[in-house]
Amino acid sequence: MPGYVWSAVRDAPVRELFPGIRQRPLWHGDGGASAQVLEMDPDSRWEGIDVHDPGPEEVFVVSGVFNDGHRDYPAGSFIHAPAGSSHVPQTTTGCTLFVFYPEG
Repeated sequence: MPGYVWSAVRDAPVRELFPGIRQRPLWHGDGGASAQVLEMDPDSRWEGIDVHDPGPEEVFVVSGVFNDGHRDYPAGSFIHAPAGSSHVPQTTTGCTLFVFYPEG
């Protein structure tokens, strides 16, 4: 179909953001929108605070249990973090997340 873009997680390049946290970019659109998969090993933690700027962050927990520094989100959870909000991504069990930035 014209305009369709697809990618496979297994074929996406891997970039280590922090020890035990890997990013696999899937798509970049106009205006900075993007989609990615984030893989977090057990007992991994974001270094510092993750601030959502300029726009919101939307997360779907594909597997494992994700913690934002305040509570646990098991597989199947959806999280919408508005622009300007922040958290400290972490996990004790390990997790895989689908992350979407609609505004960059």
